[in-house]
Amino acid sequence: MTLRNDAPPTTMRPGIDVPDHRGRTGLVQTGRGLDRNPAVVVRDVEVTSDGWHVLRRTTFDYRRRDGRWVTEQRESYDRGNGATILLYDAGRGTVLLTRQFRFPAYVNDHPDGMLIEAAAGLLDDDDPETAIRREASEELGVDVGALRHVFDAYMSPGSVTERLHFYVAPYTPADQTGPGGGVAAEGEDIETIEIAFADALAMIGDGRIVDGKSIMLLQWAALNSLYHVP
Repeated sequence: MTLRNDAPPTTMRPGIDVPDHRGRTGLVQTGRGLDRNPAVVVRDVEVTSDGWHVLRRTTFDYRRRDGRWVTEQRESYDRGNGATILLYDAGRGTVLLTRQFRFPAYVNDHPDGMLIEAAAGLLDDDDPETAIRREASEELGVDVGALRHVFDAYMSPGSVTERLHFYVAPYTPADQTGPGGGVAAEGEDIETIEIAFADALAMIGDGRIVDGKSIMLLQWAALNSLYHVP
């Protein structure tokens, strides 16, 4: 018996040949031209999912430390770069954080999925400083003044391309000029919480704060003496 497939071939692939629902094309080209590392030669890039973010499978040749060349495949999740900020009131000894539901944490053994975090968001088409001011306004209702960029970090370099820009900035109650809460049209439902800095550090130790970017910012604040911690 001969099996036949009479369906016409798919030639116009969203995100590759024609724009996807976000207006993107050429997703399959990302990474093909990389040549900064002579020990890595990219052979092929496949788009396996082109939803809100992009999942790619890349085939490349890699020269190992012993000189042998091997062919590897890796999947990478491209969600764009982001920014995060720790807002602190040194005079009152507090930080301004958020609480929101995170399904990936919930499905991976977090008790209720409600994570306490520093405000953060994707850059989209903005530069990092503009983006984090936007996120602080949307999530916390704060009009941020002077910003301090403290470092950048790749948050999950084994599978996610995202590079996160970390900021700190002072705030006072008078700087909370809006309601915060996030953008409802984007499905956000964010609670603003003010916590004593010493309590926030203790919450890292007892597991009430488990978000990586927030732990990094709080530990940076402790190491750099933003507060006097008894």
